[in-house]
Amino acid sequence: MKFQMIHENYNVANLEKSMDFYEKALGLRECRRKDAADGSFIIVYLKNEESDFELELTWLRDMDRPYNLGDCEFHLAFRVDDYDAAYAHHKEMGCICFENPSMGIYFIQDPDGYWLEIIPAR
Repeated sequence: MKFQMIHENYNVANLEKSMDFYEKALGLRECRRKDAADGSFIIVYLKNEESDFELELTWLRDMDRPYNLGDCEFHLAFRVDDYDAAYAHHKEMGCICFENPSMGIYFIQDPDGYWLEIIPAR
């Protein structure tokens, strides 16, 4: 048996704000969506040309509080070809939430508090 990772889901409070963040921060764009007939949810899949992997953003109409992300010990990692340019871009966006210079990595945080690891190409 062979298993291929195809997507990861993040639930979001403001779909447009999250989509804008992911496009600006990581170059991810909508590739498809599913709207519930009754308006109770919208699922949007984001991706870029670097991989077939997709990020699934789910907006739930009836969610009335911020999502509980625990201790933010889980994250999605992105390898970038120009680490210095990415760092400068994310610093300008104000979304860097943790840096680990000794490991040569940093994390950015999306509008809902999800952490995304940025790793240089090695």
